[in-house]
Order: sequence, then structure tokens, then C-alpha cells
Amino acid sequence: MIRKFTTVYPGHIDLPDRGQDATPADERRYSNKALASVFAKTDAVAKKLDEIGFDTLWLAEHHFQHEGYECIPNILMCAVHLAHITRSLRIGCGFNIAPMWHPLRLAEDFATADILTEGRTVFGVGRGYHTREVETFGAPMQDQTANRDLFEEQVEIMFKAFNEESFRHEGSHYTLPPRVPYRGYDLEEITLVPRPVNLPVECWQPVVSANPRGLDFMVRHGIKGAVGGGAATMAEGPIQGYRDAAARAGMDLALGENLTIGIFFYLADTKEQAVREMTPLYEEHVKIFAPLGFVPGISPEGVKAASRRGGWYENGVPRLEHFMDLGAWFAGTAEELVERLKQLEERYPGMEHINLSTSMGTPTAQMLEQFDRVAKDVMPAFGH
Repeated sequence: MIRKFTTVYPGHIDLPDRGQDATPADERRYSNKALASVFAKTDAVAKKLDEIGFDTLWLAEHHFQHEGYECIPNILMCAVHLAHITRSLRIGCGFNIAPMWHPLRLAEDFATADILTEGRTVFGVGRGYHTREVETFGAPMQDQTANRDLFEEQVEIMFKAFNEESFRHEGSHYTLPPRVPYRGYDLEEITLVPRPVNLPVECWQPVVSANPRGLDFMVRHGIKGAVGGGAATMAEGPIQGYRDAAARAGMDLALGENLTIGIFFYLADTKEQAVREMTPLYEEHVKIFAPLGFVPGISPEGVKAASRRGGWYENGVPRLEHFMDLGAWFAGTAEELVERLKQLEERYPGMEHINLSTSMGTPTAQMLEQFDRVAKDVMPAFGH
């Protein structure tokens, strides 16, 4: 049963133009002042969500994006700040990209945020998908096997650090602590200082490919999964796959338990109006994500077309309605969204969280208006 409403805000500034006839993604470049405006926008979104009773604002860690799309480099610093200007809203790390960190630095920073926000920071980890980001920090991204191997060892280390009073680790990438003398004795173990006070740590990870290795890894560490939002579709596969992985580990989960589904949404007085107003926002999403492989079903010609102005749909770019049919995007009235969410409740009885997100490039005022609509006309149907 849906009980908690959440959203992902990846950190886009208010773009001056949007859609296929607007500035192509690789031609966007903004001043430092414009890029730094993302923090005031984050404040406004957090205050609104706190006011209307959302459970979690998920932020995304990204780097070097002068294009203005994903401009928050440090979620944990933001979480500490946002906890001071909100009352009960949780700030989710959606996601800290582990290969861009030393695992113990990430573990320390999260533990500090956990303490300073009194448990309102939600941990989340991911492997990354921008080569410009991950490879710049010295980690593999083009080699997916190497990336996954590194990520899994890093997560193993972080959970040891969280859960054990003292620990050691020997793996392919890390020997912790190093074998060195220290103050008259040989160093054998180390302790994370501080450790989180809220244990076990609630941790989330995106479900993208839904391969058994990744799902088994998540279940083994008690990591919950975020499905949807463009990388994965609303098909049964990832959700059933997570349940199957739990069963392999001896756990009996209801379908949808420990998972959230992400839907890009736009509400208006009529479906036609919603589709019309959402289309340029959807097109901005395609600009950034098509070359990264996160627009399912787009042809190579469509990827090329999405880098140019105009003429998209004649050259292989799927329309918004295509993804509405798949279920990853929604444009319509509040009543229609309630009906859609009720269908998801029935289909996935174990699911408690629903992630409703505005699309890439949505201006601040439009985002706040959309969340107000959800609070007024959608949430009351789910016990809020």
C-alpha cells in the first residue's frame, strides 16, 4: 500500500529555453552564478515538500555539468543544510556514486550527516553513468565489469565500517587498514569515527539492468531498490527480479516490497493540456539521456536527431505518449493519476513508496505548482 510520497530532483537550473527547438544539450553553457542558483532552487523545493507532507527529497550527485542539468556535487552537505530549514522532510542520497569516492570517506561523511540531521539523511549508492564524471575521478566507467567490481567492494567496506566496532578488509582494490606500524604496535583493525547512530543503515540503489548478480548483491546487504525514471521501464521484470533475489536469500517479500517506482509526472486540468505542457520538458530529458542509453527504444538515428534542433519525430525519437503507454511517464489529470497509482497498489501490494518527479528542466515555479497539485488532489486518496 502506498504510504510515502517522494521525488527526485537531480539539480537542474531554470533553463531559459526547453524542448527540441531550443538549445541543443552540448551547446548549453551557463555562468557560475546561474549554475549556483541550483541551491536556492533546492531550498525552495525542500521547503515546499516539507510543507505538504512528502516523505523524502532525493538529490543526485553529479559533477562538471556546465550544461545546467545536474549541478549538485555533494548531497551530504546539502542534506545537513536542508535539515536546518525543514521540519521533517528526509533528504535522500539518490545517489552517491561510490566509484568517485574513497569508501571510508563516503562512510564518514554519511555517518556525520546521519548524526547532524538526527537520522533524516537517507543513504543511497550508485555506480554512475557519466564517463566525464567517473573517469575524471580516476575510476572505470567504460569498463562496466571493472566498474561493478570496484563498486561492490566499496559497498562491502562501507557496510563493514557501519556495522562493526572495528574491522579489517582485504580485497582486490583495498587493504584496510594498511599494514603499518602505529604508536608502537602493528595496525590490524580500524574503527569508523563517527559511525552512524541509526543502525541498520537504510540504503537504496537504482535498479537499472536488473541482472541477478546486482539484485543478489542488493538483497545480501539489505539495500532497497529504486525502479523507473527512464533507465528501467515499468515492466514486471525488475520488480519480480528483486523478489526472486530475496527468495534465493531465504526471504519472502511481497511483490514491490523494499522497492519504489519512479514516474515522471505532469498534472493539468485536461490530459491534452498536460501532454502539451510536458512535451518540451520530456524533450529536454531526451537531449541529455539519449546519448547515455537511457531512452529505451530510441534508434541510432534518433540519438543523432536529439542532438540537433527540430525534426526529431521524423527521425526516430519516440514521442512522450510512447513512454506514457509504458508507464514511466504520466501526463493527465489528478483523478487519472490517482487511478494509475491505485492500479500500481493492486499490482505491487508490498510497495510503500511512490516516487513522483518532475522532468529535467522544469522551472522552479512550475515544480512547486505541480507538487501543490499532488498534495491537494492526489495524496488525500492515499491516507494523507
